[in-house]
Amino acid sequence: MFNVFDLQKKLVEAALPSGSEQKVGALLAELARPFVDEVWTDALGSVICHKKGPGKRIMMPAHMDTIGFIALYIEEEGFIRFDGIGGHTPANLTGTPIRFASGVRGTIRPAKLAELAAKPYNAIKMSDLYIDIGAKDKAEAEKLVRVGDVAVFDTVTQLVAGNNLMTPYADDLIACVVLLLTMERLKDQKCENDLYFVFSVQEEVGLRGATTAAFAIDPYMGIAVDVCSTGDTPTSVDKMVVKVGAGPTVKIKDGSLICNPQVVQHLRAAADAAGIAYQDEILVAGGTDSGAMQRTRGGVYSGCISIPTRHIHSPAEICNIGDVEQASVLLAAACTREVK
Repeated sequence: MFNVFDLQKKLVEAALPSGSEQKVGALLAELARPFVDEVWTDALGSVICHKKGPGKRIMMPAHMDTIGFIALYIEEEGFIRFDGIGGHTPANLTGTPIRFASGVRGTIRPAKLAELAAKPYNAIKMSDLYIDIGAKDKAEAEKLVRVGDVAVFDTVTQLVAGNNLMTPYADDLIACVVLLLTMERLKDQKCENDLYFVFSVQEEVGLRGATTAAFAIDPYMGIAVDVCSTGDTPTSVDKMVVKVGAGPTVKIKDGSLICNPQVVQHLRAAADAAGIAYQDEILVAGGTDSGAMQRTRGGVYSGCISIPTRHIHSPAEICNIGDVEQASVLLAAACTREVK
């Protein structure tokens, strides 16, 4: 049986930013293949896993891309200037260890510490920072890193208090874990619905993989799986009821869509029937693959199951193992429930 911690750790080790998902995609295809009827990769790179059924098509995306960094140029002293891939808060990055796709490691540092300290928090930019890989000069650095090379956070998946995981890239690798757990639960079940589990690409830069996959699949209903922020920390900006460890959420609205009431009701009914505690979610900012699905072709009934997660888009996000497992139970129940 799949183990949440082990799966997340394995996926983190394979993770790369949007546009470089090939390694983690191959791993996810290999892990999913025993549980579905067919697996293929589309032209953009999304991995589509099909469990055949006679009923209506349900598409369930979880994005496998991560935020990250890309090398812009190398200074004479060997330091690397870079830009972000996806959404970052540059002020939070100082001291963060990073790993290039090649395996070269480094740390993010401020170029002018005194000036940076005087800047307002939200005025700090990527251009104020650099990556130090330990090279003595430009010539040595260029042997290790070239312009266009991508990098990710080089932090590890750990167990912390409260049956929680502290990990980079819970957004959205932990949702990929949910899809795998769901496939495993449904392996020996005959499903009335025609199921498409999609490990989508390039969500962090514009919901691109879900857009093309949804056009190809043409689903009747779409249920994305992603993470959502919480209201249970001192730094929580938006007042919201969601907290870590209280169950997965059923999304009502986020910045990319207003969920179709039919899907919200479908998920709530599935949760109630399965005896799953869940939380209602309204996310003031941010979006998910469900927003892309909803606007595909003539429109798709769309919603989302989320994993409550603290410190999203940081090197150490925190989510709850029980929430992850219960999300897979909820998704499996939604898959086997008649779609009206």
